[in-house]
Amino acid sequence: MQFQGQVTLDGPSGTGKSSVARAVAVRLGAAYLDTGAMYRAATVAVLTAGVDPEDADAVARTVGSASIEVGTTAGEERVLVDGVDVAARIRGGEVTRAVSPVSAVPAVRRQLVDQQRALVAGAAAVVVEGRDIGTVVLPDATCKIYLTAAPEVRAQRRAGQLGLTDEAEVAALAADLRRRDEYDSSRADSPLRPAGDAVVVDSTDLDRDAVVDRVVSLALTACAGARQAAAGRQT
Repeated sequence: MQFQGQVTLDGPSGTGKSSVARAVAVRLGAAYLDTGAMYRAATVAVLTAGVDPEDADAVARTVGSASIEVGTTAGEERVLVDGVDVAARIRGGEVTRAVSPVSAVPAVRRQLVDQQRALVAGAAAVVVEGRDIGTVVLPDATCKIYLTAAPEVRAQRRAGQLGLTDEAEVAALAADLRRRDEYDSSRADSPLRPAGDAVVVDSTDLDRDAVVDRVVSLALTACAGARQAAAGRQT
């Protein structure tokens, strides 16, 4: 069965959202959008302008005047800020430390949510990953997934991605993940939490392929259910 619809994949950092979402998009023949990359790109604009990430008014002005472009192809990461390729920079420590306060600014969220909805509006099939996709950006999505994992496992996975082996560095990374979780879960605007109708997938004891298989299965089942419901309404 060919998938048609929207898959949202939310969850905290270090759960493997990006690699899973890209693989799911490829399997489903769908477009792909990493909304976290958009907030990181906004953070690059703030840091480049020399603005304090905690200064909400200045952050809103800076992001409002920046041109942020992201791609929607799973096999290629395309992230531009004012025409400059920042795909590598957005994954660095400086941006990671500053992205939570930038993302918490309501004006920034409104701007980027509008842009996210516009990017996926014309796609017959799309996988969108982030932290508030099922709750805010696409509340009527076909299939909503909340991907999580034990904190220590998330820290080890992220350390592996960054090539960190020193115990102190891994411990610092774990502390940073906990800080981001707390910040993002407690913010007033669009906090990190599962949508009420999301399926929670715990990847603690699963490898990436198993998680991808699970999400693809859930997406196809949800798609079939949506088609049956639509057919029922027409009879």
